[in-house]
Amino acid sequence: MPSRRITMQDIASACGLSRNTVSKVFNNRGAVPQDTRNLVLRKAKELGYGFPADEIPVLLQPAGHIALLTRYLPSQLHYGTQFLSSFTDRISREGYTLKIYEISPEELKAKRLPPHFVSTQIAGIVCIELFDRDYIDIISRLDIPMVLTDTPPDAITALMDCDRVTMENIAGIMALIRHIVKAGARRIGFVGDYNHCGSFRERWYGYHQALIENGLRFDSQYCICEPDNSPYDDSAWLMSRLDQMPSLPDAFICVNDYLAIPLMLTLKKRGLSIPEDIMVTGFDGMPQSAYTDPPLTTVRIHGTEIGRLAAELLLNRIHTPTFPYSWTRVRSTPIWRESTRSV
Repeated sequence: MPSRRITMQDIASACGLSRNTVSKVFNNRGAVPQDTRNLVLRKAKELGYGFPADEIPVLLQPAGHIALLTRYLPSQLHYGTQFLSSFTDRISREGYTLKIYEISPEELKAKRLPPHFVSTQIAGIVCIELFDRDYIDIISRLDIPMVLTDTPPDAITALMDCDRVTMENIAGIMALIRHIVKAGARRIGFVGDYNHCGSFRERWYGYHQALIENGLRFDSQYCICEPDNSPYDDSAWLMSRLDQMPSLPDAFICVNDYLAIPLMLTLKKRGLSIPEDIMVTGFDGMPQSAYTDPPLTTVRIHGTEIGRLAAELLLNRIHTPTFPYSWTRVRSTPIWRESTRSV
């Protein structure tokens, strides 16, 4: 036995942690990573803290696995990279580990889960870049807590047996259009496949609502809305679509930055000045949007906050399975840059 009473501060010093962290472990409050909890408990046993060694709490085991199901892992151009970082950090503090399952085209077509997906080992599911409604319905029937980030295109009008955390889309697009209308735009086109996913569909709704609000007429001749797998990044393809228009609009609302950037390059190849001849906006707020020529007006998605909220919602669902399903939207933020005229 030690010659004096061992304190929480002794344990904290031995572990290189704060006394507050040690207190959280012994009082079972607050978020402390599983590895840290185990370190504190081991050190307490070594030092003989406060009670006989055989009464030391047992080392906690990992809480289980959270499965990430996706068609494509997010690239650095996607808000999902920020999402994954904050989501993984939050679930790991509760002792969960993330297992990633990338759904192949064959598995998606056959509506089949990956062979290494074992439902009995999964405590919760998060889906990102997975927009097939039938496939998501199959996952829902596994009766495992699930949260979606972004959704199938029809989700805005559908009742789904899962929680959803997404970015706000409609108000962001409407804010862009109000701005460019004040800057003189009357003919406004839309670029992107609004049938690709829920966020694109909502941006399409926002585009139409803003036209109505500003007394403007929708004209499909000013829109490029081919399927998402079309070569939107190919200048020749974009030029051919522009050539089919009776005239160019005053502005293009692009469904995301990834489509806006090649469109701007194509318009400049056509000899047009941005924003003097035509204005262009994006959506996402990816870092590259600040370095285009001119810098792109866009709407920033707060991926870190979406990831944190998605983790909280999934953890709550795991602990309280009967709680009503919810749909949470995180406010998006317009960023005004030189691809639109000032007002």
